[in-house]
Amino acid sequence: MEKAQTELSLPEIQETIDTWIRSTGVRYFSELTNMAILTEEVGEVARLMSRLYGDQSFKNKEQEHELADELADVLWVLCCIANQTGIDLNLALQKNLQKKKARDAERHIRNEKLNP
Repeated sequence: MEKAQTELSLPEIQETIDTWIRSTGVRYFSELTNMAILTEEVGEVARLMSRLYGDQSFKNKEQEHELADELADVLWVLCCIANQTGIDLNLALQKNLQKKKARDAERHIRNEKLNP
């Protein structure tokens, strides 16, 4: 995995995207438009994953896209939605990890399908 020249925290990523949107992008798209864009970007990731790691092959004239770029597009739009709705993704992720830690403390360890 390639290492970024400068590592950014989630708050820094959200702030960087907000600055770009306000200075270069003019303004945010509506929340609903961004939801549609997020859906489209996740679909691009799914399409690429199915060709790179699944059983589908690239079509003759289909350009290969870089998975990292597609995942960055997903993160970008996700941050836009978080910014628009006042969500601190760092805090949200911390709370979500605590929820999973409490809920799944023994769930996966006891799952026979995960422990052959």
